Amino acid sequence: MFVPNTNNKFPYPEDTCGHYAEVKMDRGIVFDKDYPYVDYSKKFAFKRFWVRFLLRLIVFPMAKVRMGIRIKGKANIKANKELLKKGAVTVCNHVHYWDYICIMKALHNFKWPYLLSWDKNVNGDSGPLVRFVGGIPIPLNDNEATIAFTKSIKKLLDDGNFLQIYSEGSMWEYYAPIRPFKRGAASIAIKNDKPILPMAFTYRKPGWIRRKIFHQMALFTLHIGKPLLANKELEKSAQVDDLTIRAHESVCVLADQEKSLYPAIYNNSKRIDD
Repeated sequence: MFVPNTNNKFPYPEDTCGHYAEVKMDRGIVFDKDYPYVDYSKKFAFKRFWVRFLLRLIVFPMAKVRMGIRIKGKANIKANKELLKKGAVTVCNHVHYWDYICIMKALHNFKWPYLLSWDKNVNGDSGPLVRFVGGIPIPLNDNEATIAFTKSIKKLLDDGNFLQIYSEGSMWEYYAPIRPFKRGAASIAIKNDKPILPMAFTYRKPGWIRRKIFHQMALFTLHIGKPLLANKELEKSAQVDDLTIRAHESVCVLADQEKSLYPAIYNNSKRIDD
């Protein structure tokens, strides 16, 4: 397994779900009960159509060049097509600003995914683009907004869509270990009776030109695993933890990490320097 040498370039926080990427703009959007968490308007659909057209035409080829992306495991989607066409929650390690582009590239021929997004990203300067590629902000400290958000997610999944959730909670560039997972992805999957589709990014050593001329630390491979279902023989209270643990273990295996550096479930977990 190739591990990029970051030379302490990135200020990984002490908390494993902590953010270090800065969002400089706040557009002042309020994510309340009236916010369209999933926008079904014709105007939005028209703009999204052209964004997806440009993704296919320009951005996906750019991702191939910039990240050297390779995708493995598409056979796991084909083999479970009947299960996945009814909707799924996808999980993956979050290791690059462009990794969601790679996930879209991997999945779009089957289903265009949606994305649970940090609310600051939707409120920031890139917020409109985040929305057009499927970004759904998570409301905070508002019970009525949470109810509206939950109903939107239920309809989205019941309509057979994919919902990408970064269970590590934040983006850490080129970080190799799989950080602890929050329970949200498993909770949403179980409440909506959907499978979890695990994925993982691994790194490849760049060639001389990429290293010396373009100063690239790594190239990326996205691995797609087999869907995971809740164990309904367990008590409801235990199903979420069980599915979270199995999802974390699956991502670790896909990332070529048979032994995880971190526990599976986030519990105010602190960074471990290996």
